[in-house]
Amino acid sequence: MPIPDEMADDIILETRGLTKEFKGFVAVDRVDLKVRRGTIHALIGPNGAGKTTTFNLLTKFLPPTAGTILFKGQDITHEKPADVARRGIIRSFQISAVFPNLTVLENVRIALQRSLGTSFHFWRPESSLDALNDRALAILDRVDLRPFAQTNAVELAYGRKRTLEIATTLAMEPELMLLDEPTSGMGHEDVDLVKNLIKDVAKGRTVLMVEHNMGVVSGICDTITVLQRGAVLTEGSYAEVSANPQVIEAYMGSQEAAHG
Repeated sequence: MPIPDEMADDIILETRGLTKEFKGFVAVDRVDLKVRRGTIHALIGPNGAGKTTTFNLLTKFLPPTAGTILFKGQDITHEKPADVARRGIIRSFQISAVFPNLTVLENVRIALQRSLGTSFHFWRPESSLDALNDRALAILDRVDLRPFAQTNAVELAYGRKRTLEIATTLAMEPELMLLDEPTSGMGHEDVDLVKNLIKDVAKGRTVLMVEHNMGVVSGICDTITVLQRGAVLTEGSYAEVSANPQVIEAYMGSQEAAHG
């Protein structure tokens, strides 16, 4: 039937009964998740809700205890991290993961090498990477980092380091971009910068993000899934989720307490 087929095509990532146990402790508890193509989808919840563990399952850094992960309708549950990355699922990490002693431009060029299949050709002269400069600079333009192209990453302010990380993730041409707490530890100015950046880079791709900052989530996310104790508490738009009494009790209250 055409309607179900179209609906199926619209779901880029799906989990069915996704579960992870650690020595009897259930960190992720039968999570059913559907991420629609071309949307920004957030996973939120209090500390210990299972958000990062879910990310680790999706990117194959952890094997699930039970359940299924589907990407574009194909079962990727038992694939290796490199295979999942080759499919176009690219993750940025909660802690900035850039090469500190390389320049901003060099960091992006290394990420671009992946798409050329030359990632491990270290014996090639550095000049062979010059062909990537234009593409790398175009990405830096997009994220407003071009003025820092020749700056070593270690010298960047924290917010710009996180921006560079998003730039290197972009360079790997993700179809599905996983962002793990992209505004963690940032001041208001950097949060606004990164929030606007995520909104911009989401055009033409799908973003699934773990985020604590409700101001970020409310401003850019189409769908929000709330986790509590490893299970899905509720899902919907920000307006729907933020009005849910269970969410207010389980999450918003702790958020207000933490920031009040």
